[in-house]
Amino acid sequence: MTQKTPKPVEQTRKIVSEYFLSGVIIETVYDANTKQTSLAYLKNGQVTVAASYKTPEEGKLEPIPASNNLIKHGALIFAEKPASYQSVAKLITDVQIYIYRYVDISDHFRKIASYYILLTWVYDAFNELPYLRLRGDFGSGKTRALFVIGSLCNKAFFASGASTVSPIFHTLDTFRGTLIFDEADFRFSDEKNELVKIFNNGNVRGFPILRTAITTQREFDPRAFNVYGPKIVAMRKSFDDPALESRFLTEEMGQSSLRRDIPINLPDIQKIEAVALRNQLLMYRFTMLTTIKINESLIDPSLSPRLNQILIPLLSIIEDEKLREEIRVTVRSFDQKLYAERSSSIEAGVLEVLKDLYQQGKENSIPVSEVTTIFTERFSAEYERPITARIIGGVLRKRLRLVTYKSHGVYVLPATEKTKVDELCIRYGVTEREVDE
Repeated sequence: MTQKTPKPVEQTRKIVSEYFLSGVIIETVYDANTKQTSLAYLKNGQVTVAASYKTPEEGKLEPIPASNNLIKHGALIFAEKPASYQSVAKLITDVQIYIYRYVDISDHFRKIASYYILLTWVYDAFNELPYLRLRGDFGSGKTRALFVIGSLCNKAFFASGASTVSPIFHTLDTFRGTLIFDEADFRFSDEKNELVKIFNNGNVRGFPILRTAITTQREFDPRAFNVYGPKIVAMRKSFDDPALESRFLTEEMGQSSLRRDIPINLPDIQKIEAVALRNQLLMYRFTMLTTIKINESLIDPSLSPRLNQILIPLLSIIEDEKLREEIRVTVRSFDQKLYAERSSSIEAGVLEVLKDLYQQGKENSIPVSEVTTIFTERFSAEYERPITARIIGGVLRKRLRLVTYKSHGVYVLPATEKTKVDELCIRYGVTEREVDE
């Protein structure tokens, strides 16, 4: 009797989104009427929606089921199916009309928000991203704006300050979508610190957050959570960290009275309009993802490297040069504010002294005591306590990260640090940044 060889079991893997080097793009879609998820995919220029997708390498791919708690409760939203759009310009116009109908924000920010929505659908083509923020007191309309704008974003995940941070880590890592976060002003410092970690690590690819879980065997299980992706937040105040603040493009809410044509309560048609636009935006992803890339010619030498880094992805998908310049002007004002704050700091005063000493021909090592004497003569009236050589030495080593060493019984700044001092003078606004004409 011949024994039959058992048929190999087909491998099945649940996915949210995939992009293969062959050019195949796969995205999970959700039909609210049937309450079912499917896979929409682009292959050989053709778009198909099916229950699964088979690959020779990975076997059968299936979507995250609609029974997923986040999908079931509407905390995570998908497109329903890919839908054709007339042109990118027409799509942008339709998005701006939708936002204008339900939200009272400035014309300038509405344009930025519309392009940011597009960016969320192709963000994985870039390695750095800016964030969007709506800031204002209660009753200023920031939550309404957050919901209306967020409803068009790629795999939007809605959360609030009442949420614990742990599920945010897991959701961002699993779905790789857009975090829409309301009331980002956490009351408790430990929760706020965790949220700040997400924002600090989440705008640059390749910087996951490491957290440790305990297995059922009581063993420590370190895990990396990928939190990279677009984020839109609403909050009342600002973050304490200026570096984190520089990642946000911000709209100040409640600066004028509410337009009378905006409905107090969102009508049911808003959801229908949002679904229709999400469907077109999914098609935008299918047709544009492989063609979009960084346009390095858009780098603005008058901006700091950090701001250029986060702005270029957004500017690269904007075709309106006037809007590009408006965004640069908006961000430039933040850069100038940051320079102003730095230039009034004790670090800037120390750098000013060092700059003058170098201009006077100081080529050798500079004693810290000499820096202290000149600094005290110029700035002692601005400080309540005496400025000692120990304080100046701490500023040089701990804040400015400059090297000092002891020579003949006194601490000195070596001549080899001059290049670093020159760079720090530019960063702190002591020396004007050179801009090529």
